[in-house]
Amino acid sequence: MNVAVARRFLEHRLSRGWLFALVLAVPAWADWHPALPDGRLVGSGDFTWFGVNLYTARLWSAGLPLTWDQPFALELTYHRVFSRETLVEASLKEMRRMAEARPDESTLQRWSSEMREAFVDVRPGMRITGIYHPGIGCTFFVDGQLRRRVEDPAFARAFFDIWLDPRTRDKQLRQQLLGMDRAAD
Repeated sequence: MNVAVARRFLEHRLSRGWLFALVLAVPAWADWHPALPDGRLVGSGDFTWFGVNLYTARLWSAGLPLTWDQPFALELTYHRVFSRETLVEASLKEMRRMAEARPDESTLQRWSSEMREAFVDVRPGMRITGIYHPGIGCTFFVDGQLRRRVEDPAFARAFFDIWLDPRTRDKQLRQQLLGMDRAAD
């Protein structure tokens, strides 16, 4: 085989390899993105607890600055194993803590049920993405697959407040997600 033929063969194989790699990458990118077609990465950061990295959070939005009257996406990529129950209970605990008026028990039970349907047991590398829909609710995707739609604006606001409200437990992560410098808030 002469050098020119070998080069064309190699270039053809490489271009097919890149095309194959691109095709494999598209499902990971295409999952929730149609719900936020003009979404751009606003910010990202890691949530750590006593020095252990639990997940990486990334916030996407079409408009800046982020406001509650436009859709946005919050993507969590987990670095540890967590049960669905742990995710639900931790979320409910924070939603209760941050509520101006404590939600009644029937509301908390409904929210708990919605999250049990939306979440799964997670392993390192798994992603749960929530899309906030103003005035409607939110949608959850697990590893790119639609998992649950929740048509409850109060639930959606309480859920995303866990990361985005100024009273969040991790103010540094909030600033990173919102693309703010550490000195400002």
